[in-house]
Amino acid sequence: MKRAVVVVVWILAISVYTFGFGGHEAQAQQGLTKIADGVYSYIDEKNPTPDKSFGANSGIIIGRDGIVVVDTRISSKEAQRFIKDIKAVSDKPIKYVVNTHYHLDHALGNGDFIKLGATVIAQMNCKKNIRDNAGTVLLRAKNYGLTDEMMQGTKPAEPSMTFDSRMEIDLGDRKVALINTGASHTDDSIVVYVPDAKVLFAGDILFTNFHPNMRDGDIASWVKALDSIMAMDVAAIIPGHGPLSTKKDIQDMKQYLITFDRIGRDLSAQGKDVKYIAAEILKAVPKREFFEMFVAGNVSEKYLEK
Repeated sequence: MKRAVVVVVWILAISVYTFGFGGHEAQAQQGLTKIADGVYSYIDEKNPTPDKSFGANSGIIIGRDGIVVVDTRISSKEAQRFIKDIKAVSDKPIKYVVNTHYHLDHALGNGDFIKLGATVIAQMNCKKNIRDNAGTVLLRAKNYGLTDEMMQGTKPAEPSMTFDSRMEIDLGDRKVALINTGASHTDDSIVVYVPDAKVLFAGDILFTNFHPNMRDGDIASWVKALDSIMAMDVAAIIPGHGPLSTKKDIQDMKQYLITFDRIGRDLSAQGKDVKYIAAEILKAVPKREFFEMFVAGNVSEKYLEK
């Protein structure tokens, strides 16, 4: 029963945003935003529908010898739009792609970048996760609000280079650190750090103004991952979803997880149902604009009997 509830909640949530009942007017994403010298990103999508990668942020880091891409979008069409926007910023070669984790909105565009000669890099668990899940995700794309037209030409592609805890990319005049902060949003989630610019791509370790997808998450370890980010020398943080962020948003995310877990554990032990628990959590956490209905799915996944 637990899995059935989760699936129904997630499909309902996706459908709401797909068909425009989220209460937000459509707003076209106007290219990449400059975050720092040589660092650009999509940021703060106001209409996070499936065809827009559910509002996932993807970006680039430019160095003397080429470009590192961080996350590749949800489809071939989205990847091609991203490539066009990259070329509007720089004519340097796209040498590397980094997947912050395996989820479809961050990694299904890999194949289009491989065709350009890019090497895809990820934490070692990501390779297995893509191999095990990406094909099934495509078969079930309509359950996520994704039409055949949206997904035309999309083919899952695994990373060809992996690492365990840390790796460094040298772009000639700029180094980019890939850091595994431990299991969090997923067991393969990493951050991408640009030390000279003090910019961090946090992937879905950080959701800002979005209720997080917690179904693959390890909450206790996730809190520790956020603590590790707090200890880093960063001035600008690009979340997996939401606006440009700071360490205050890291603290807010940590408190969200702690509050969610405390209420979820307490009320599920009392035999309360998913709707009641979700409502109590929403009363206790600060309001977030997007994907409120995901809270019920997260509760069911984490605390209710299978």
